Amino acid sequence: MANIIGVRFKKPGKIYFFDPNGEKIKQGEFVIVETSIGKEYGEVAIANRVISDEKLEKPLKKIIRVATKKDKIQHEENIKKEKEALKICEKKIKEHKLDMILTDVEYKFDRSKLLFFFKAEGRIDFRDLVKDLAAIFKTRIELRQIGVRDEVKRLRRKWSMW
Repeated sequence: MANIIGVRFKKPGKIYFFDPNGEKIKQGEFVIVETSIGKEYGEVAIANRVISDEKLEKPLKKIIRVATKKDKIQHEENIKKEKEALKICEKKIKEHKLDMILTDVEYKFDRSKLLFFFKAEGRIDFRDLVKDLAAIFKTRIELRQIGVRDEVKRLRRKWSMW
């Protein structure tokens, strides 16, 4: 048996289980966790609960901490910076005359990585674009091509956040 909490990073979105690290955390609180792609700010969708080990993918990662006011401010700043990054990237796409449509931008919580999601008919050589973006944002840049289904999922999450 294991004590878990369920954390969601986007609404609606998949719930991931984490070890609450001995803390009592209520549904609706926010936490900072380490994921496979970096630190993330997420909302607790399932409060402390004990479940059987068979239902878990081991090893279960521990939360780093319950989010502070400073964390909330950083999360809100990240959202503002994402909007700015979207405009800058769209401008650079036009400058490089790339046949792609930017659909979303996402900063990792600690700003260690900036992800750009785009649609395109075929393969795109965006190496020069990545170099430009890395020079502007001074962080690791990742471009991810998405399909129609992926875009619909991302849009649903955005709409539900409003």
